[in-house]
Amino acid sequence: MPSLMLRGVDVMGEDLEQLKHRVPLLEFLNRHHWKGQRVGTGPEFVGLCPLHEETHASFYVNAQRNLFYCHGCGRGGDLIRFVELSHHFSFRESVAYLAEELAPTTQLLARAAGFYQLELHRHREGMDYLARRGVHDAKLIAELGIGYARGGNLRAYLQGFGYSLERVLEAGLINPQGADTFCRRVIFPCRQQDHIVNLYGRSIGRAFPHRLLPRPKGGLFAWESVLEFRDIILVEGLFDLAVLWQAGFRNTTCAIGTHLTPTQLDQLREEPDRCVYIAFDQDENQAGQNAANDLLQCFDQTGLNVRLVELPAGHDPNSYFTAGATGQDFAHLLQEAAPL
Repeated sequence: MPSLMLRGVDVMGEDLEQLKHRVPLLEFLNRHHWKGQRVGTGPEFVGLCPLHEETHASFYVNAQRNLFYCHGCGRGGDLIRFVELSHHFSFRESVAYLAEELAPTTQLLARAAGFYQLELHRHREGMDYLARRGVHDAKLIAELGIGYARGGNLRAYLQGFGYSLERVLEAGLINPQGADTFCRRVIFPCRQQDHIVNLYGRSIGRAFPHRLLPRPKGGLFAWESVLEFRDIILVEGLFDLAVLWQAGFRNTTCAIGTHLTPTQLDQLREEPDRCVYIAFDQDENQAGQNAANDLLQCFDQTGLNVRLVELPAGHDPNSYFTAGATGQDFAHLLQEAAPL
């Protein structure tokens, strides 16, 4: 059988059986809220037919053979046939739908991130916000995969690629009411070993500033790009990282907040002779300073050379640069950072 290609999904003929068995038909139906009862002690289950309206259960699923048959409407077949009938898809469309539906969540997040990158250039408010935050290098914006979520249009886009409402909800990209999780937010994809594991959204309006999907945030941001540096700059926020990268400090990473997970701490400890410069916010309420001090205690027994960068009062690295500071100014702060 020739290769099937639809909207970027490529499934070879010899892989069709693997596709059908990657998730058994019964499990697929249960995932889509079908409720069946076991018939005796065998492999068959029966319930109401999801393909037509009925009041008497006549839809049978053989879990061992991975087949279904409805005695009410007379239709039956395998998993691909069920998708054809339930979604009114062609065979090719059904294969593509299943390939996307059963793909790892990282592929779904990559689809969403790609959509947000396109949206950034379609809606001026996203680029205007980046400019206000001092991020203007087009190559850097593309490298970091920065996007923009206008809100209200991601669900339809993903469904066009065959993702079910349940799958998008499961990934956290929409809420139980069907609304987009990210609305009027600049988006940064969080990668780990070349896979997108989460998305961070920074509000450009009055909503709560920071939002991550309800998933692990992964390791330190862009760790694969900075792990070879002996000296590493650790910042709180992704806009801090963006302006520092833009200024040439490519040895900057970010934990997305002040709390480091055990995985992130281990990453910094990998090289015992590493020097870590902590450049957290100099908040009036001392939150950034207190977080830095807490972090110092975690590093106390590691043998790492840790230095605390003292930014001007009330500033974080992002606001420091947008206020007019240069790369030379920040380099001077690094030189002045005292070992702790």
